[in-house]
Amino acid sequence: MTREPVLEVRDLVKHYRTPGRGVVHALDGVTLTVGRGQVLGLVGESGCGKSTLARVVSRLEEADSGTVRVGGEDVTHLRGRALRDLRTRVQMVFQDPYGSLNPRMRVGAAIEEVLEAHRDDLDRPARKARVAELLGLVGLPERMATRLPHQLSGGQRQRVGIARALAVEPEILLLDEPVTALDVSVRAEVMNLLSRLRRELDLTYVFISHDLGMVRHMSDYVAVMYLGQVVEIGPWRQVSDDPGHPYARALQAAVPVADPSRYTAAPEEVVRGEVPDAADPPAACRFHPRCPLVEDVCRREEPQLLPLGGPEHRVACHVAQRANGQSA
Repeated sequence: MTREPVLEVRDLVKHYRTPGRGVVHALDGVTLTVGRGQVLGLVGESGCGKSTLARVVSRLEEADSGTVRVGGEDVTHLRGRALRDLRTRVQMVFQDPYGSLNPRMRVGAAIEEVLEAHRDDLDRPARKARVAELLGLVGLPERMATRLPHQLSGGQRQRVGIARALAVEPEILLLDEPVTALDVSVRAEVMNLLSRLRRELDLTYVFISHDLGMVRHMSDYVAVMYLGQVVEIGPWRQVSDDPGHPYARALQAAVPVADPSRYTAAPEEVVRGEVPDAADPPAACRFHPRCPLVEDVCRREEPQLLPLGGPEHRVACHVAQRANGQSA
């Protein structure tokens, strides 16, 4: 990570106690760093902890333990005005562009609501002008301010969600599956918009997706999560083109290719079974019940996230570490 860190997560733990199911291990010791102006892609199957991580980082949820630092400041336990100020530095864009908007509130009012909450220095005319500016920034005409959410397309609604997030001029955007609910053609438009905004506004992104193919087109670095833990992290080209963890290889093998008849998954890319219950995660390596390369050590010892072929590329896998000359 060559740039100044703007987001640092250390040993983050978040468990949920649920009736009849026990303790769900949503996050178990997650550590990662994002440099200023960079994009970290966070990828993994549903239920791996990606969205929980975003909600804890943004302080929509409280961590059980661990720390979150934004710009070097520990924000893990902020309260009152300090927590309100954090909202201007870290914002989320949610997966469902319709569900994240009040269906009875017009677009302009929805954006102005954010300004009223966080920009005491703006009077009503200034807020109206800022709404028009934000709509233009995300590629929407000013007349959209009078529309209700149901009068917009999915792509337009997501642009409104992005405008709301940008209203307070944040440093970090947490993008939680921001294009998953959109048509394929619209996805590309929104992805291009996000890339442009990142360059123009010098934003830092955490881009969450279950699709490694999509993440690699947006990201400088990629972190692969499985059952509440980061199992591989590094520059996108290394994680995408030469993944070290068997689970990351399986995600890469699942990326669609132009001619599927020319591609056959290798045996080490075939994952067995279903994701285990997060309320009863496997001991030692959590991936071992599904891993095509499983060995005895994988059932006995939990692998550490160690460098693999470079200080920035780290993998939590006994087999990969031994192949790289490290002790398992």
